[in-house]
Amino acid sequence: MHPILFEIGNWPVYSYGVLLALAYLAGLQMAVVRARRRQIDPAKVMDLGIYLIIAALVGAKLMLIAVDFDYFRHQPRELLSLVRAGGVFYGGLLAALAVGLWLVGRYKLHPWTVADLIAPGIALGHVVGRFGCLLAGCCYGRPTSVPWAITFTNPSAATNVGTPLNTPLHPTQLYDAGAELLIMGVLLLTEKRGRPFPGRTFWLYMLLYAISRYIVEIYRGDERGMILGVSTSQFVSILIVPLSIIMLLRLRKAVK
Repeated sequence: MHPILFEIGNWPVYSYGVLLALAYLAGLQMAVVRARRRQIDPAKVMDLGIYLIIAALVGAKLMLIAVDFDYFRHQPRELLSLVRAGGVFYGGLLAALAVGLWLVGRYKLHPWTVADLIAPGIALGHVVGRFGCLLAGCCYGRPTSVPWAITFTNPSAATNVGTPLNTPLHPTQLYDAGAELLIMGVLLLTEKRGRPFPGRTFWLYMLLYAISRYIVEIYRGDERGMILGVSTSQFVSILIVPLSIIMLLRLRKAVK
């Protein structure tokens, strides 16, 4: 793959950083377009989205520190590597949710209506971001003999994120991207069907992503924090599934 897209002088431009930026821009643009179609002030959604992106970046890196706390505690200089690291998606998602719930009141927007607008954009951004992971070699899978295995050979991937080289691995980056693409399709196809209510699209996203993330984590081979015998992301997924179901039931009941 191509962890480094090109260099400007002696300064490398990392593929992951470029794709991460595109991911945020794609998700934000999708939210703005959806807001305009629903006659919600797109400028407010744009401003809100920028704050959410900042919160997501900070939250993702903070959760990465929490997950690998022992590593960073013994090698504090490696904190500088967070400048080019993406972090943990769940950390970014939860931080953006918290900041978003705080800010929607200031923008005089309905929280769950805005969350519904943004949810498909989150999925789209995640699809783009996972291709950045694929190019960088991070979030790699376990060794496997399946016909669709992927083999990394670029030494930069091994140096930057510890990717095993010349070993067939599960393409977990593509598993996650494919799952997010499917989830986005489900959200867009179902959001106006049945009896829609504010918050349904967002919490359906949370439910479907938590399930897919738990499954994809089974095939991950990179070092991650563990809680009660499962990875940190699996543990968070276990908490989010019942929470999402409860919120879907409560919000549906509230509009009767």
